[in-house]
Amino acid sequence: MAGEFSRTSRIGDQLQKELASLIQFEVKDPRLGLVTINEVRVAKDLGYADIYYTVLGKDDQPEVLAENQEALDSAKGFLRGRLAKEVKLRVMPHLRFHYDQSVVNGSRMSALIDEVIRDDEAKNGNESE
Repeated sequence: MAGEFSRTSRIGDQLQKELASLIQFEVKDPRLGLVTINEVRVAKDLGYADIYYTVLGKDDQPEVLAENQEALDSAKGFLRGRLAKEVKLRVMPHLRFHYDQSVVNGSRMSALIDEVIRDDEAKNGNESE
């Protein structure tokens, strides 16, 4: 079991590196912004790869996120073909792109924590006077 996991993990890491390069240098879709590949999870049977991405600086604009999703979905075939040439696997997984909310959620949580700290400091400052 541990061997299978480490193999799919290594394949995911390799696909992540190759995809980042291919998206940056070879996909010529004007809808595509500055996409960062955060993680690639490969199924144990190598049937599919779930690719989690973010778009630099555009996390709060739903229309931009939708355009990027469409661009990535339309480039799936091209990317899979190029990956098949770069990564030596018997079967190249089908690609499924997912927008990664974790960065947005993390920054929102950080802002909330900062707000609570400021409120707490203001409350403690008023009590000491």
